[in-house]
Amino acid sequence: MPTKLAVYGGPTAIKSDPGDIFDWPIITSEDEEAVLKILRSGKMSGLDVTLQFEEEFAEFHGVKYALAVNNGTASLHSAMFGCGVGVGDEVICQSPTLWASALPAFSLGATVVFADIDPLTLTLDPSDVERKITDRTKVIVAVHYFGHPTDMDSIMDIANRHGIKVLEDVSHAHGGLYKGRLVGTIGHVGAMSVMSEKALAVGEGGFLVTDDREIYERAVTFGHYERTGWMDHMVKHRVESTDLTPFNGVPLGGFKFRMHQLSSALGRGQLKHYNDRMEEIQMSMNYFWDLLEGVPGLRPHRPINKSGSTMGGWYSPHGLYFPEEMGGISVQKFCEAVRAEGAMTNPGMSDLLHPHPVFNEADIYGHGKPTRIANSDRDLRQPRGSLPESERMVNRVYSIPWFKHFRPEIIKEHAEAFKKVAENAAALEE
Repeated sequence: MPTKLAVYGGPTAIKSDPGDIFDWPIITSEDEEAVLKILRSGKMSGLDVTLQFEEEFAEFHGVKYALAVNNGTASLHSAMFGCGVGVGDEVICQSPTLWASALPAFSLGATVVFADIDPLTLTLDPSDVERKITDRTKVIVAVHYFGHPTDMDSIMDIANRHGIKVLEDVSHAHGGLYKGRLVGTIGHVGAMSVMSEKALAVGEGGFLVTDDREIYERAVTFGHYERTGWMDHMVKHRVESTDLTPFNGVPLGGFKFRMHQLSSALGRGQLKHYNDRMEEIQMSMNYFWDLLEGVPGLRPHRPINKSGSTMGGWYSPHGLYFPEEMGGISVQKFCEAVRAEGAMTNPGMSDLLHPHPVFNEADIYGHGKPTRIANSDRDLRQPRGSLPESERMVNRVYSIPWFKHFRPEIIKEHAEAFKKVAENAAALEE
């Protein structure tokens, strides 16, 4: 006999207090003292602690250069400039992602071309990326969306054959691995947000990581005037390019992207403990999905077991939904029933960018035409229907709880909420 769902008055699957299982970030007395030390010294806008953080961040990633900035958008903006994106260029990106993965291209005089996604990874479909390449393509933005690593082997092969740079957006995937390699270190440059809600949380900030000296120096000169002027004596990696040094002292982009040192101080502590905390998150999230193995209509959004790829800190974890296995019940109705059982879930994913008016209609800089095509040789706007998998998957994705601690009994109750609804989907009414 089917179990009565809570949405129709039955008992809820979740009965226990979750305690601290969802609390994030973890702030210790050591973290508090590090931040208070900056406040007491009045060095919030200094560089000394930030430079220490950069060295530790570079070491963590095994790269030569790490550049701290004030937010993730600034890191992506700087990385695009570092890769030489300019007027008339094209940047390829996926449509389901935060606007910051793509929109900085506009301020550089470039535009965005959206490629479709793989329906299982929710990341770039390499075959569609290659179809979208033209002689104007300068950068491919590989977003490790919801923490799932992009197919970097294929993306790098395509990029190398066409002479294109690859920018990895690691904002959802701190510490994640792609076939044993740390994401952010596989392409030409990695960029990421490290704001307070992310897996690696420093309050507000961003980072750029690279082994490419030219990309690093261009990013520095774009938004860090003090590092090319009166404070450059403090910086380990000074700008040396003769193409850039004549402009020392004034940022080429007209931006001020310095990370404030409250974030730097907190970030050093968070980074020190990140691997251990990430390991516990991975154990917890994989345990949740293992409990749901074989449940009809539900599939994990995670790499194949023993592939050498991982989800890092599992920021914004999601699952894949197959309505055809649920009697056609929509993901919206499914999530409503799961929430009634006491678990946190919502349908869908990020708003699709390709049909958004900002990418199709807005004349941001007064060109007299939409910015998207202001410097293009053709109308490359992409209406609804142009990215079929991206549009289809909007109704086949749902969020799942993000467990920060391994509390098996609590995790079991949450998994049971999803399982209970899936196995009794026939009782749901649209």
